[in-house]
Amino acid sequence: MKRFLFTTLIVFLLWTAAQMSYAQAIPTATRNSGLQVGAGYSFASPDYGQRKIQGYSIYGTFDFTRHIGIEGDIHRVNVITPTDIGENTYLLGPRYVLHFGRFHPYAKGLLGLGFFPTNYDKGSGKPNTNYHHKIYAFGGGVDYTVSRHFNVRAVDFEYQRWPGWKPDGLTPYVFTFGAAYHF
Repeated sequence: MKRFLFTTLIVFLLWTAAQMSYAQAIPTATRNSGLQVGAGYSFASPDYGQRKIQGYSIYGTFDFTRHIGIEGDIHRVNVITPTDIGENTYLLGPRYVLHFGRFHPYAKGLLGLGFFPTNYDKGSGKPNTNYHHKIYAFGGGVDYTVSRHFNVRAVDFEYQRWPGWKPDGLTPYVFTFGAAYHF
């Protein structure tokens, strides 16, 4: 009888010790990095002429850690051009992200190339001249997580600087709204 009680007591103590220590490891499958690729509608104030121009954007982000990542943007803002000008940019640079539930505000600084097509030929739709410059941009925005693999870019803003354009440079700003697939 003593042996049975002793064995029962040992089993009970081991069981309660396992319950108190949770007996499970901390999850190791948490995601530290993330990749998303998306597209959106863009409109810009070109700082050249009085009218806004419109087009589309393709973007991708890769977050190395929870807060630090890189973003690449391609803006083709030459679809609706009332004054026959457009702005096409190819930018890449770092970004910093914060996380508040489903909302993910971020800031970014980008470098790249900008192309300024002008004087579109009405017959072919191709520009007669296409100036290109090295540019940089600062901006930010907010991504919203809809589901595990689907994000909405609620707003993205970029203040661009084209220093090689004319004496003072060109300073357009671009707004983008879109959606992305998160891998």
